[in-house]
Amino acid sequence: MRTLIQGGWVVGYENGTHCLNNDYQVVFEDDSILYVGPRFDGRVDTRMDASGMLVSPGFIDPHVHSGHRASHRLISDAGRPDFFGQPFLEITVPREGTKVEGDVRYIKPDEVTAAQQKQLALHAKFTVAELLRNGVTTFVEHGSQLRVQEALLEWCAKLGIRGYLGCGYDSGRLVSDANGYLKRIVNEEAGLRGLEEAVSFIERTDNSHGGLIKGILVPRDLDGTSPDLLRRTVSKARDLGVPIATHAAYSVLEFYDIVREFRMTPIELMDSVGMLGPTVNIGHANLIGESPRLSYSGAHDLKLMGSAHTSISHCPTNLIRRARTLDSWQKYVEAGVNITIGSDCFPRDMVMNMRQASYLGKVMSQNLYAASAAEVFTVATIAGAISLGRDDLGRLAPGARADIILIDMKGHQTLRMGPVRDPIKSLVECGVGDDVHTVIVAGAVRMQDRAIPGVDFHELLEDAQAAGEQIWASLPSWDPMGRTADQMCPWSFPPCGSI
Repeated sequence: MRTLIQGGWVVGYENGTHCLNNDYQVVFEDDSILYVGPRFDGRVDTRMDASGMLVSPGFIDPHVHSGHRASHRLISDAGRPDFFGQPFLEITVPREGTKVEGDVRYIKPDEVTAAQQKQLALHAKFTVAELLRNGVTTFVEHGSQLRVQEALLEWCAKLGIRGYLGCGYDSGRLVSDANGYLKRIVNEEAGLRGLEEAVSFIERTDNSHGGLIKGILVPRDLDGTSPDLLRRTVSKARDLGVPIATHAAYSVLEFYDIVREFRMTPIELMDSVGMLGPTVNIGHANLIGESPRLSYSGAHDLKLMGSAHTSISHCPTNLIRRARTLDSWQKYVEAGVNITIGSDCFPRDMVMNMRQASYLGKVMSQNLYAASAAEVFTVATIAGAISLGRDDLGRLAPGARADIILIDMKGHQTLRMGPVRDPIKSLVECGVGDDVHTVIVAGAVRMQDRAIPGVDFHELLEDAQAAGEQIWASLPSWDPMGRTADQMCPWSFPPCGSI
């Protein structure tokens, strides 16, 4: 079916960059954009009125940790100081001899119960629905285990979103003793099996469901993955023709652990195994050798990443909660690094993340022209496509995939947008994810008038709340120091009547 979109501002694409026009039309048929330009005189089967809206390529989120993220509510304004701004270790590292309870990402794939299967479905449905609701048409899941990937695949197909999926693997996981001291249990054989499982999953699922599902290799983090396993990953990615994602240069502990063990920075280690390039997306890369936080002399990490045009997934909302961000957006751009924007955990609001990236980028670069609205919008679209090796995503141009979103520039019955002169600047400065009105993926309408067929948002939130209550209650059974949720993350204010 051939569809014409008319009446709104259109983000076109010319000579390698976005452009704007308030009198253009977009025509797509099935999963392909046929035309972007002035009045289209050819045959159309149906028309969509985009008056008062921005017609945009769908957002690409290259850094998603799936689920409702209830466990992350335990590290809000909290965290052990000896983790140096990485409080996620509090909710991912169990006491030795126990396992993280409640969070399905930590279920052993061969030990899933019927109740856990329901939680896996909730985990996946919540993820995909939230992404679509916020205008994301393509996402990358950052390394959860096999059963999580299988559940995500099912809901990607049901709700209609492009998902880059791949089972995460590593050479060993952290555990803690009862005093909170960390140690890594190394198991290289398990890491090799994990890589084999990841490859097998990709071979079974890549390009399935009409091309919505694509494969990606995800060694979870650099400090937990041996150089040999990283080399094997690079080789397998080349053989399979798939991108790579990992976490590196993201933690003070990780940085110094790698320097001590290999006498290289994390980025130098990646370079030594051939793991830099546009389709390698480094999660965060904010704590590189040049960072003044690390007191490391003689670093050239930016040059290494930039000369290879390596991608990084900058997750500004998640980082700012930990009192961190990129030291200078401008320096990363000038070095040639392909910055992308990811949501990481919550909320999966790409508009919010664009705004955070822009404002933080200006402050840290000490330059009001840095991280402009145009830059961060490009980062949320074209740059994400580059990181996946795709020249048919992240743009509205003939031959590109028909992944299109319509964004309400009237602020959804609020005064928030005010008068709109430049819709990109207004979106970045005043918009929110809820302004996304319509989502089209692969030429099919997946959300219209903010409603996703088959998704009851109220019911989904109720189910997530119930799951969260169980996770919070289970904390003492596996927390290294036996803390309750209230002890790990005190309430913002004391109970009334207790002061």
